[in-house]
Amino acid sequence: MSYHAAEGAATPEVAAFAGQLVHGVIANQEQLDAILGEASEHWKLKQMAKVDRIILRIAVFELNIERQVPAKAAINESIELAKTFSGEEAGRFVNGILGRVAGATP
Repeated sequence: MSYHAAEGAATPEVAAFAGQLVHGVIANQEQLDAILGEASEHWKLKQMAKVDRIILRIAVFELNIERQVPAKAAINESIELAKTFSGEEAGRFVNGILGRVAGATP
């Protein structure tokens, strides 16, 4: 029996990249949350919508740890994800937090 990828299924490269992000975020969650806590002046992590928090963790992982994706691309993708899955206001929120994180990234 042969396997046929479903239409819209991720390529092996995309699946590997997604897996790398998931494992990286889980392995570095404490550090990522500390960075987000510093960048988020008026919001505690637990107050953030879960979707926003996850999007922010992924972006901070890309910005501060992995550094294989250009900062502008990581931020723009995160804003689009937030707008799509959490709403227009979430896009602005994510942009503000990641702007602070990127400004503090060495």
